[in-house]
Amino acid sequence: MGGAKKRRPEEAEEGDPAVKRLRVTIRRPKEDAARDSSHLDEWSDEEGERTSYSFLDLALKPDHRNRPVWVTPDRRVFLESFSPLYRQAYDFLIAIAEPVSRPQCVHEYMLTAHSLYAAVSIGLDADTIVKVLGKLSKVSVSKSLADFVHVTTQNCGKLKLVIQDNKFLLESPYPEVLREIVKDEVIAKAVKDKSLLARILGKGEGAEAAGGGGQEAGAAADFIVKKDVGKGKVADEITAIDLEGDEIEEIFDERGGGKAAERGGGFTHAIEILPSMIEHVKQRCLPGSGSLNYPILEEYDFQNDKKNPDLLMELKPTAKLRSYQQKSLSKMFSNGRARSGVIVLPCGAGKSLTGVAAASRVKKSIICLCLNSVSVDQWRHQFLLWTNLQEHQVTKFTAENKQMFATDSGVLVTTYSMLTHEGRRSEEASRILREMQSKEWGLMLLDEVHVVPAETFRKVIAIVKSHCKLGLTATLVREDNLIDHLNFLIGPKLYEANWLDLVSQGYLANVQCAEVWCEMTKEFFAEYLKKDNRRRRELLYVMNPIKFMTCQFLIEYHEQHRRDKVIVFSDNIFALREYAMKLRRPFIYGATAHNERTRILHHFKHSSEVNTIFISRVGDNSIDIPEANVIIQIASHAGARRQEAQRLGRILRPKQSMAIGSGNTGEFNAFFYSLVSKDTQEMFYSTKRQQFLIDQGYAFKVVTGLLDNMDKAEYDRLSYSKREDQIDLLSRILTVGEADQGDEVLATDKEQQIQEKNLLSAARRNVSSLAGLSGARGMTYMEYQTGTQPKQLSEAQKRRNKINPYKERHHLFKFRKKYQR
Repeated sequence: MGGAKKRRPEEAEEGDPAVKRLRVTIRRPKEDAARDSSHLDEWSDEEGERTSYSFLDLALKPDHRNRPVWVTPDRRVFLESFSPLYRQAYDFLIAIAEPVSRPQCVHEYMLTAHSLYAAVSIGLDADTIVKVLGKLSKVSVSKSLADFVHVTTQNCGKLKLVIQDNKFLLESPYPEVLREIVKDEVIAKAVKDKSLLARILGKGEGAEAAGGGGQEAGAAADFIVKKDVGKGKVADEITAIDLEGDEIEEIFDERGGGKAAERGGGFTHAIEILPSMIEHVKQRCLPGSGSLNYPILEEYDFQNDKKNPDLLMELKPTAKLRSYQQKSLSKMFSNGRARSGVIVLPCGAGKSLTGVAAASRVKKSIICLCLNSVSVDQWRHQFLLWTNLQEHQVTKFTAENKQMFATDSGVLVTTYSMLTHEGRRSEEASRILREMQSKEWGLMLLDEVHVVPAETFRKVIAIVKSHCKLGLTATLVREDNLIDHLNFLIGPKLYEANWLDLVSQGYLANVQCAEVWCEMTKEFFAEYLKKDNRRRRELLYVMNPIKFMTCQFLIEYHEQHRRDKVIVFSDNIFALREYAMKLRRPFIYGATAHNERTRILHHFKHSSEVNTIFISRVGDNSIDIPEANVIIQIASHAGARRQEAQRLGRILRPKQSMAIGSGNTGEFNAFFYSLVSKDTQEMFYSTKRQQFLIDQGYAFKVVTGLLDNMDKAEYDRLSYSKREDQIDLLSRILTVGEADQGDEVLATDKEQQIQEKNLLSAARRNVSSLAGLSGARGMTYMEYQTGTQPKQLSEAQKRRNKINPYKERHHLFKFRKKYQR
């Protein structure tokens, strides 16, 4: 470029490759776009919302080939996964940034306020974050990005809520911070010792009048002073990155000081808070306008908790934690206390063992919340499998089994709905619920924690009093954009594993993902295009005969030739029944009894006679079927990204052909098929659903014409291969009642209903009929003419019929009106 004059984008020639390569257009708030950047060119539209960033002046460092990261001024970070320093850089970036997309070669991350809040929670500070970014980056870290990190983390980590000796302590290593927040009316009302509060405020005012020299000493003298437990070793471990000959560029906040200058000599100061005011204090300290902007970190000093009885719980020698499981737990227990937060691990990566290991570390009473009764049984089995607890110490609280451990401490496994149910309860259930509410739990395990922000389930946080909360999930995504609420409902994200890394290490199965396009038959597509069949369109493309035959072909191929275990998913209950009954396979949906579910799953796992099961959306979450290695999806819930990932997770457990840690990924040993009717709305939904998995690095292979090369004899053997069978199926579909046309609706689907139009309340009103109420749903009364064709009447006969209207009547009724007169 040399001394050439720099051109604005609108002045550049059309198709200029340099501009295409080095200019990125994104949407940013107006105030962010106005930030000063000495090396950044910005152009805004009239509204100031659209900003183009040109990276022409970003100079590469001399040793940029040895550095694995690109740090751009718009807070995005790109990581080269083929770099020798990838592992160390990934551990650091996952602690400070949100992953956006992680394909095979280059990962993209974004620095956000929530991600920096999570970084501070494990002991990182702003200066360390900026230093390590500068150490890893191929280009210099911009001043605007450094300012953003400092401003965002300025107040994070300065306040902690600790339960010690059954006292709620609000502590901070900065006494001036405590003195500042107690001036607030809400915080002052929450302080338990009012005389201590008066002395703190009085000495603070006296110190200010004296000139401020004794302000900190006067305020700190009356606080509860303890030795600081420190930040632990995790922050030092993830920032220990060695680059030979590296000179770290230090970028400090203009205000200077740094963390070492503010800390109070290795001691922390605390004030006691009333238990009834805890929620008000947390809400008041949240960041945002009108709040104090001092987000609180929750920690549990379980080792010094003498009031709550200990649970003699140890892991068995057979319980071997993998490296990523140990790393996630180290983020939780790095300073000897238990931090509340969320751990994100892929399906099949051992979330249950991670939760059990966390419980064995706390050694207090544990309450575990699940989605359904099947998950309750599985979690109870995991506690008995991996620990030395006896059966009477691990109890269940479900609709079928209402038990509470008789000892002082134990493990209780229940469901979200059992705690949040607002209807009438039995006397036994009410007694157990009161006992749960009056007890102080050491740890609350929340399985599938992404459901907690739902309006119904978020109540469990207030119902159960727990010192520490650990959320576990594989898909930290929601369609209603409420996933950020977990930051104050549970805590920050502590750790998130990379899916493809675990596949390459042999911890997860190597899955081949395929989208199979199925042509619509002429008759079905004609009905699909009719305006009157708008409500039946979903059922028409789900029950497409070509899709039915494709599903049957895949099932028989994997059963007979590969001896695989197949799960077929369908959200549409009508399609689920039709497919399963036509192909003579067992099926499970919401109305299936718990005992029958357990029996079907048991035969599927251990019997060679049951190799395929059909299951509705009840199988999306918390069902452990490690034997399954093939998924066929025939009907899904619109464009729900999380559902796609959850269903893929049913087959992610490592298979027998894989040696753990061997890294042998050359052969696919699991298969995920998504059957899509071509030229329908299902194709749009399918593209949207795959986005989450594509961001995790998975690639979908498109398959067309799967049945084209079949022999005629084999093709004719498939169901609905004959046109008359297809017409008969179509006629049954067109007579199905509206109540049977839609998808199954579960209690956990509230956040996904945000995609549907005109859904303004939790109440659902469906158009029904007397036939549906009487049990005759789906049946239609039709008249048929029998015998010969009616004879043609002559004109004379027609005239006689007009004169005698009773001539063509039955002889029993011919003269009825005559006699009535």
